[in-house]
Amino acid sequence: MGELSTNLDPEIQEPIVPETRVHRNHPIDNIFGDPYAGVQTRYRTITENTKALTDNCWIEAMQDELSQFQKLQVWDLVDLPKGFQLIGTRWVFKCKTDDRHVVVKNKARLVVQGFYQQEGLDYNEVYAPVARIEAIRLFLAYATYVGFKVYQLDVKSAFLYGKVHEEVYVTQPPGFEDPHNINKVYKLDKALYGLHQAPRAWYETLSKHLLSNGFDRGQIDSTLFIRKAGGDILLVQVYVDDIIFGSTNEGMCREFEQVMKSKFEMSNMGELSFFLGLQVSQREDGIYLHQTKYVQDILSKYKMSDSTTYGTPIPVNHGLHPDRDGKDVDSRLYRGMIRSLMYLTASRPDIMFTVCLCSRFQSQPKESHMIAVKRIFRYLKGKPRLGLWYSKQQSFDFKAYTDSDYGGCNLDRKSTSGGCQFLGDRLVSWQCKKQSTVSVSTCEAEYIAAASGCSQILWIQRQLRDYGLNFTGTPLFIDNNATMSITNNPVKHSKTKHIEIRHHFICNCAEKHLIELVKVHTDDNLADLFTKAFDRSRFEYLVNLIGMFNPE
Repeated sequence: MGELSTNLDPEIQEPIVPETRVHRNHPIDNIFGDPYAGVQTRYRTITENTKALTDNCWIEAMQDELSQFQKLQVWDLVDLPKGFQLIGTRWVFKCKTDDRHVVVKNKARLVVQGFYQQEGLDYNEVYAPVARIEAIRLFLAYATYVGFKVYQLDVKSAFLYGKVHEEVYVTQPPGFEDPHNINKVYKLDKALYGLHQAPRAWYETLSKHLLSNGFDRGQIDSTLFIRKAGGDILLVQVYVDDIIFGSTNEGMCREFEQVMKSKFEMSNMGELSFFLGLQVSQREDGIYLHQTKYVQDILSKYKMSDSTTYGTPIPVNHGLHPDRDGKDVDSRLYRGMIRSLMYLTASRPDIMFTVCLCSRFQSQPKESHMIAVKRIFRYLKGKPRLGLWYSKQQSFDFKAYTDSDYGGCNLDRKSTSGGCQFLGDRLVSWQCKKQSTVSVSTCEAEYIAAASGCSQILWIQRQLRDYGLNFTGTPLFIDNNATMSITNNPVKHSKTKHIEIRHHFICNCAEKHLIELVKVHTDDNLADLFTKAFDRSRFEYLVNLIGMFNPE
């Protein structure tokens, strides 16, 4: 058997699973590679493809895939017209496991080698809307407020339902060529995995089906679909082929399932518990959103499971800078660690600032930078189950905080903007970003941060209008009096003309009463967490205030 292809650094060993258990219907001889390695995104070797075509277990899996093609009328066998290129196909194999790492199914998928496609010939438009992670958190926060359960559906072979508008021709599946028409090819009527236009084709099919069944599409979020009946509402949020939904009326949920199953082959996964790598625990008194399993996985992946722990992800006087004379480290390993941590910030705002800071040194990482990144992992080792808590016993008033760290970047002395937005005490969105220009005063840095926070407020306000909620006069808490004076003063002072015009739109928002600037003491500014490093007592105080929850 060929060696399993992997994109990990050679020095990093995959975690060893102590129990070697497999499903009784899938002997260990029928499994390629390590069954505990999870989903592999790279292709299997030629040796594995050859062996699959002689193995009854995998042949059955491939036949199941092709029977789905026939059922959905994916393609037609034709002669290749003159002037059109032929795109190759190949099989991708995957051993699906459950949460105990038990192999429950061997999955064979036929994919198109889309990298051979030419723009303008094989495809035109490829953009397909995808839900923002903030939209998912807002959906869950609203569910706790109105008190309904959130459910999940999964579409089987979703891309096969998408209609292809271009003429695309692909080779016959390897090992399943028609012996009587060996020179013929398949013309695609439906999309296959690997095509550039496949996600767009699937979204068009899904949206048309929902709109024809009484749903309305969100005004600014094209992945949100709403259906209202009387005083009840049904919300559907789509992320490619993963669908979450909930309603104030359980009957509307059952009707939605029937609407979906009337056109698509679905698998009802019950109450939402795992979505986009987020673990969702729905309880009687609220929703606990965390990534505990992912934290354990990356600690094991980077050999940090037995490391000592720290109380904060970064020391106060960290002194991180380019360190030109420092010792070089493996840039691939460093970037891999940063990527893993950036994915974790979907539910861990407590490491947001530190991850953003360390990500600035990815081009030429030094030993001092690696030490800083490893400290984040040591912090996670001590608090792996920390997550967000959305309580049902809270109000749903909308408020936001912004702050900045004037000249805090040691690279170019640009300031860092931070912000966070709450629905009641539910943290639904947060930001940490280095400003694009060098601010010449604290006032300018705070003003730019407030303008950035205002943009996020407007997006959430418009998103909530689709939920039937209209928020105006949203309080924006800042700790700088000069920023409030500039925003509320209709006459611009000559000393502020150097500030870019694009930042002044916050004044228009204040005049229209979409937002209201409110002074808050620096010690109570929650956005402070996203702008700088703190000692342990201050750090834990801010983490508790933003509503993070540890069940332990």
